[in-house]
Amino acid sequence: MLRFKNFNIITKLNLLLLLIFTIIVGISSFSLSTVLEKNVEQIFTQKASILIDTMSSVRRYTSEHVNPELSDRLETESYFISETVPAYSAKTVFKYLRSIEGYENFLYREATINPTNLRDKADGFEKKIIEKFREDPNLKEQKGYRSFVKGDVFYIARPLAVNSRRCLKCHGDPKDAPQNQINTYGRKHGFGWKLNEIVGAQIVSVPVARAFNIDRRTQFIAVIVISIFSILSILIIDLFLKQTIIKPLKQIAAWAKEVSTGNVTQDYKHKTNDEIGLLAAAINRLKVTLEMAINMLDSKSRSSE
Repeated sequence: MLRFKNFNIITKLNLLLLLIFTIIVGISSFSLSTVLEKNVEQIFTQKASILIDTMSSVRRYTSEHVNPELSDRLETESYFISETVPAYSAKTVFKYLRSIEGYENFLYREATINPTNLRDKADGFEKKIIEKFREDPNLKEQKGYRSFVKGDVFYIARPLAVNSRRCLKCHGDPKDAPQNQINTYGRKHGFGWKLNEIVGAQIVSVPVARAFNIDRRTQFIAVIVISIFSILSILIIDLFLKQTIIKPLKQIAAWAKEVSTGNVTQDYKHKTNDEIGLLAAAINRLKVTLEMAINMLDSKSRSSE
């Protein structure tokens, strides 16, 4: 504290400005990071929502148009017609989407607790999502982040429920299922579903690494720009103070030293009418008073002789 008192005004001011600008940079960096993260998450949400809505539309088209057209063939064909299954259509369309540049790392899952095809079986993370939908029937969507070996993803999940009795033909009692389905997938999995039961979740995952890299780069550039302007501000303030305050104060101090040695012939001249000008005027009045006092002492001294 004592050392700080010994610093000159410029040093004290620089330390104060440095502290202020450090706080400003820290707050700005944190605020910018928060805003950018929210903006990036909003972009992820929009992309994932569009994709999951598109897959839902493909499922609906398959269920309402393709399945009725091919349902009779399910009873007569020796092989199971996968194109009648809404999930198959949605996953096939998404596979074609992934072949387009820029969508290679996007993911689409129709994770199910008890699937017909075991490749659709929900993993531990997906099971928790499905259980939340089951626990709260009013919950229509879940979203968040998940880590994979290839990187983090942002996901949106929506519940998959048995909304039509036509689904129960293939997923209710194995005795009612088409024989070609039994031949293809067996009778151990994908049965016992009930009407209006939530059996799984649609999950679209969007890769986030590239967006977050851009986010961090933007944040870094912004912090650098703020820091540069802060340093320039300190230098400009320093220059201004030196010219308008420190230099005049040093001149006043030097002039006052001359006056203290008896040199009272000249007034201190200051061209501005600011606070330094007021100080200069006050010192000039003090000099006049001092000069009068000295003259009075000289007069008394001569008269006493």
